[in-house]
Amino acid sequence: MNLLRHAVGLTALGLASCASVSDAWMTGRTATAADNRIMLVRARPPSFGQKRLSYQAGLYPDLGVFLTKFGSPDFLAEMTNKGRHYLILYYLEAHQAFACRTKEPGRREVEFAGPYPISARESQLLEGFRTQSDQVNQQLRPRNQALR
Repeated sequence: MNLLRHAVGLTALGLASCASVSDAWMTGRTATAADNRIMLVRARPPSFGQKRLSYQAGLYPDLGVFLTKFGSPDFLAEMTNKGRHYLILYYLEAHQAFACRTKEPGRREVEFAGPYPISARESQLLEGFRTQSDQVNQQLRPRNQALR
């Protein structure tokens, strides 16, 4: 009986330690990797940008409302400056972008500006990033299926 209790305790401890690693997306530990980056937002397979956008929408409820109205952007840029968090949401088909920033450092309220036009050159550059990502995913798909 004592051995069973120890096994259950160790299992619970092991699962708790796994949760802290797997929940890193939700705790914002990926903020450093996202800072000053433009990220592809793609649902399938879920991209880093999609995970960051989901996290930010949970953190900032107004962003969730915005996404319900306008849909997910194609690309997301994140940066922090003087305690304020900034997001740029790029919508390639509409050739526009929106800026989102926290109203005050450490608060969960955000304000939006835009839409701002995206130049043809910016659209072309971002489309190139998406194409490269799609090509890599197509190359990895057979390998990933073989691992299942």
